[in-house]
Amino acid sequence: MKNLLSNFRGDLFGGITAGIVALPLALAFGVQSGLGATAGLYGALFIGFFGAWFGGTPTQISGPTAPMTAVSMGVIATIIAMLDGQLDKALPIILSVFLLAGIIQVLMGVLKLGIYVKYIPYPVVSGFMTGIGVIILITQIFSLVGYMPINDKSLIDSFIPQAKEVILENILAEEIGEGLQVLKDLEQTSLVAKKIGPDEIYMEARALMKNDSSGVIGSLKYMPRALSNIDRFNLILAILTIFVIYSFKRVTKKIPSTLVALILITSLAYFSGLEYQSISDIPRGFPVPQWTIFTDLNVFLILPFIGSAFMLAILGAIDSLLTSVVADNMTKTRHRPNKELIGQGIGNSIAAIFGGIPGAGATIRTVVNIKSGGKTKISGAIASIFLLLVILLVGPFAEQIPMAVLAGILFTVGISVMDFKGLHSLRFIPRTDAVVLIIVFLLTVFWDLIFAVGIGLVLSSLFFMAKMVDTVLDNANVKGYEDPSNENDHLFIKTIDGPIFFGATNELTALSRKLPNSAKTLCIDLTRVPYIDQSGLFAMEDIFLSLNESSIEVRLIGLNLQPENRFRDLRIVPDAVPEHLIFNDLDSAITYQADREKTIAEERK
Repeated sequence: MKNLLSNFRGDLFGGITAGIVALPLALAFGVQSGLGATAGLYGALFIGFFGAWFGGTPTQISGPTAPMTAVSMGVIATIIAMLDGQLDKALPIILSVFLLAGIIQVLMGVLKLGIYVKYIPYPVVSGFMTGIGVIILITQIFSLVGYMPINDKSLIDSFIPQAKEVILENILAEEIGEGLQVLKDLEQTSLVAKKIGPDEIYMEARALMKNDSSGVIGSLKYMPRALSNIDRFNLILAILTIFVIYSFKRVTKKIPSTLVALILITSLAYFSGLEYQSISDIPRGFPVPQWTIFTDLNVFLILPFIGSAFMLAILGAIDSLLTSVVADNMTKTRHRPNKELIGQGIGNSIAAIFGGIPGAGATIRTVVNIKSGGKTKISGAIASIFLLLVILLVGPFAEQIPMAVLAGILFTVGISVMDFKGLHSLRFIPRTDAVVLIIVFLLTVFWDLIFAVGIGLVLSSLFFMAKMVDTVLDNANVKGYEDPSNENDHLFIKTIDGPIFFGATNELTALSRKLPNSAKTLCIDLTRVPYIDQSGLFAMEDIFLSLNESSIEVRLIGLNLQPENRFRDLRIVPDAVPEHLIFNDLDSAITYQADREKTIAEERK
């Protein structure tokens, strides 16, 4: 405790400053997710506190981030649509998925998987992050221009015929499930249908419209309608917000420009007396646990979203550990990756119980904390306490924040998330990397974030495997040994350069068949083979046995530790290649034959 309090003044200032930076972003991310501003605040509060207290990066400030919010937004929208647009019914399932993601993160830390995050290829990360930025930009267009589809009565009315069909289908499905014969009980079905009032039909139409207009595709589909119904005042508020954020950074970076824009433009909107769309109500008092996660738990409804939970967990791990690396570089320290995952998982789990959206280590907030004097986990705890005080004391003011202001903030966030460096280098990087980046980007924006990352990883692995095969085979040739004395004219050398793995086994096996009929000895140079997998082991064993059957002696040169251990574990050495035919260098292998003949001659004497 004494060590924790040794930098209390710096931690206090750093934590408060980081909390100030986190406030507008938490509100904006909460609104963007679909659960409301409160969910963003609760996420920042609990993830920030527990992530700092149990994590492995003392200076890290955690909370909702753009990538995590984008994925959460998709999960939330899908679950709500699955339950006929009813958030109350969907909320326990949504929070259960978030809770599961946190538990998965804890397990990742316990299983010490944190070190493997660094192996995700840069093109996958770049394409994904740029896609996230574009998603944020597109999905904020409605709020930027002041168009709310939920308030467009004519648009909702256009979905009424479809709503009637959906309601009738639900009635029929329910009756079939109860074992009723629909044709015989048509009169009963009609009576049930007649009980459906216009309000219920309108709510169903509203839910269908909301689902149809959500996400990137929905935003693009209804963009012409939005542009023809621009609310000039809301548009001006959004533009002013963006202007203040970018302009104020040139004046000073000591005061967060997002907070300045939030306070300034909100005050302008409030005192103007003009009508604008504000954020939802913020609850008073301390956060209350959402026990419906456990009381209304339906495992079968959660099962389709296990992949989403894993995606959130992995994405959160990447986001957090990359931020940890940034913190390490600034503080000249070294984070503990597995402990960091445990802390992030605990934070996300507790945030879910209280109704918060998931998050991760936030780079900007962490940098602000460090630059403001934060050095220990106390700073992260103070940032969360600051947000709690905002909830308790400043709730009424926060409720007056215009949606257009939050849209302006998110617009700048979307631009900052995009990897312009990666896009600029597309012309210069290997073609395969460029293909992966573009594919991941397009899939992220227009299809599914989870599949985008998965397909990106698969493509990167395949391209890497192909490259490694080419590398191995470029030098995996068979050549005769040039000996002027012609004493070794039956000796041939095979050099392998690179790891021997499943992708190269067929080609290596085929290459071994290229030995001329005159061959009596084959020296296989493995000096540049650092690793061999199971497929490679079995392939090499088949090569050795095939050559032995052809009365061709195999000599191994320069065995590295990993291949040698694997050869011995499977008894390839000494069963297929005896101990005395293993040499440290080529010269030893070449002179072995002469030494052996000399020994035999001496024994005969």
